[in-house]
Amino acid sequence: MNESVPETTQPKWLNATVWGMAITSFLSDLGHEAQSTLLPGFMAALGLPPLALGAVEGIADAASSFMKLGAGWFSDRLGRRKGLIVGGYMATGAASGIMALAAGWPLILFGKFFGWLGRGIRGPLRNALLTDSVPAEARGRAFGFHRFGDTLGAILGPLAAVLLLAWGTSKGMPSLGLHRTLLAWTLVPGVLSGLAFAWLVKERARTKPKLLAFRHALSQMPTRFRAYLVSVGIFGAGDYAHTLLILAATQLLSPALGFAKAATWGGLLYVLHNVVYALAAYPAGALADRFRNHRRILGMGYAVSVTVPLLLIVCFQRGHASLPMLALIFSLAGLVNGIQDTLEDATTGDLAPADHRGLAFGLLGGVNGVGDLISSLVVGGLWTLHPTWGFGYAAVMMGAGAALMLVKNK
Repeated sequence: MNESVPETTQPKWLNATVWGMAITSFLSDLGHEAQSTLLPGFMAALGLPPLALGAVEGIADAASSFMKLGAGWFSDRLGRRKGLIVGGYMATGAASGIMALAAGWPLILFGKFFGWLGRGIRGPLRNALLTDSVPAEARGRAFGFHRFGDTLGAILGPLAAVLLLAWGTSKGMPSLGLHRTLLAWTLVPGVLSGLAFAWLVKERARTKPKLLAFRHALSQMPTRFRAYLVSVGIFGAGDYAHTLLILAATQLLSPALGFAKAATWGGLLYVLHNVVYALAAYPAGALADRFRNHRRILGMGYAVSVTVPLLLIVCFQRGHASLPMLALIFSLAGLVNGIQDTLEDATTGDLAPADHRGLAFGLLGGVNGVGDLISSLVVGGLWTLHPTWGFGYAAVMMGAGAALMLVKNK
């Protein structure tokens, strides 16, 4: 399935590879975003605390990060990426089936860990392949279009999960059994995503790579790229997993609506988050292409993100939140994610050496994953004392990352 086209072919930015990746990501997100919507309720039904959710998310993200480092460097040496990417999508899809069997946190952690190892393999390789497939002046649009397709799945997946949860609840199905069944079904689109990538995406032929040791390849990274990663890392240390947003909404709405309805609204608000994400991704990339400064627009997005934990602090101080207020919070979070995920990738494509793009995207993923581990564990841990402590920490770190990104861009 490793079709190739000659190196001399000048690709248009909206080519078969970009389309194929968008369709693949649509299917993958359809599965794992439905899984993300179901997981907080599943763990709550098992009687597990918020710290367990934060730990599962953080440890899985950290494992994914370290895998990204090795996979990116290995793919640069190998010269081929497609087969590894297909395997990564398959592993991520299989994770849902593993977690659906869980009776406690260990198997949930194992399933998430296994799936996110696959995500770690596929992420930097896919992004490097996409960077190689489009002109430099159109990277923002290409990554934005890919994110748009990705997020369509992230809209429909949680929406389907919420509707099926509501239907099952109305039929009197036990919460634990209902969550377990729906988690198992999310395996289907996950596996289909791997098949779609194998069938639709074409890999361009590359010149024979230089077989540099990891340390020597790392030394080839320019100073500007290293400084950029520092900004990303500081911001990431406060950028908690957004499944915690669902948990926050559930807790804030439960006093007025009860747990079941509050959990349903939490899932619907996450759908809103993903709708805004999808609508923001392509315009953010196109705007950054127009001004020829991906990094500055990214820094502005980072700055806007600080409003999300600050608003959550206000809500938890009051002990409740209205649906319009939570809708604003989830919308702002979706806007920031659309900007962040599009332009972090586009900026990495700008700053990374062409011969080491796999490693560069692996380093980006590694830095983000370590940040995710720190933020999820710290925010989840501080939450057990009081949620405002966790979100206060997040606001400080995200603000520092935004400031550094904007200052270093001058």
